[in-house]
Amino acid sequence: MHLFRCTLIAAAALAAPLAHAQSSAKLKVGLMLPATGTFAALGTAIENGFKLYVQEQGGRLAGREVEYVRVDDESDPAKATDNVNKLIKRDNVDVIVGTVHSGVAMAMARVARETGTMLIVPNAGADAITGAMCAPNVFRTSFSNWQSSYALGDVLVKQGKKRAVTITWKYAAGDEMAAAFKEGFEKAGGQVVKQLTLPFPNVEFQALLTEIAATKPDATFAFFAGGGAVKFVKDYAAAGLNKTIPLYGPGFLTDGTLEAQGEAAQGIYTTLHYADGLKTPRDDAFRLNYAKTFKLQPDVYAVQGYDAAQLLAIGLKAVGGDLTKKDAMYAAMRNARIDSPRGTFTISKAGNPVQDIYLRQVVGTENRVVGVAAKALADPARGCRL
Repeated sequence: MHLFRCTLIAAAALAAPLAHAQSSAKLKVGLMLPATGTFAALGTAIENGFKLYVQEQGGRLAGREVEYVRVDDESDPAKATDNVNKLIKRDNVDVIVGTVHSGVAMAMARVARETGTMLIVPNAGADAITGAMCAPNVFRTSFSNWQSSYALGDVLVKQGKKRAVTITWKYAAGDEMAAAFKEGFEKAGGQVVKQLTLPFPNVEFQALLTEIAATKPDATFAFFAGGGAVKFVKDYAAAGLNKTIPLYGPGFLTDGTLEAQGEAAQGIYTTLHYADGLKTPRDDAFRLNYAKTFKLQPDVYAVQGYDAAQLLAIGLKAVGGDLTKKDAMYAAMRNARIDSPRGTFTISKAGNPVQDIYLRQVVGTENRVVGVAAKALADPARGCRL
């Protein structure tokens, strides 16, 4: 009996430093974001937001120092699987954060499901990520494409717009946002009379603008982001269409782009889960700290990156930094109430935010909030079997 007790004590003594090592070892975060191309500025804002939250916690989450491994995903779906596998198999990251492009994020989600690696999506809205491809280890801190555009349909009808044309890039995000707008618009009594697309990242809009002018709808719904959004809004105004056919879209059309778009963007209505002028203590503090740290004004992408770090921190805190306790960590993340600059939001069973969608209007260099288009809007998570 005495020998048995000694053996137990010795085993406990050996286990204690191992457990301590698990919780105190560096936390390796793989940042798979665009550093070049159309979405480069978006990737920078997401990374800045994530790092800002970690910095506010003293550089540690649940007591673990954070180490970053960065990969430029180039917004190229063809390279996505190789890139994410390098982070998992070569760099041995604990969690992956990414990305912007929906096609790239879909490939990332597939690998995350196969390997069991935690994935937090801080932008890409592909509906399937928290729909048919949902998994216990996959989360999103941004939006689904459906969420960002569905509520806009009702807004247009209330503003007296009955006939609309949609125009987007022909890829997952564009297809889904146009479809969500159409669903909401037609449910409210409107009619989409034409759906126009062009290949990503093509920005030769002239022929399609001519087609919009000939169709003479009451409004145009457009989804573009980054550099493509800048050029589209400027080209739309240069063609004189903004004077006769008002332009609407999900908030990415005017988020992080207003300085470059200038006068061409004035008056545009968009819907999104973040806006300028919220004037809450949480948002004011975030905006001030971000501006001081990076000498830049934050946008929705920065908020989404910031909240990706917040969500990760909630999961890690629940398990004392021990990533082997996956079930408990994921349960804590799905039960989280996140005190975000956008306003408090929760996480659905499918891993997607349940959040207010704001109606915003461009005034000067702000996407100023003018109302709430949808309160606590939850994505339908079609096909999710969790």
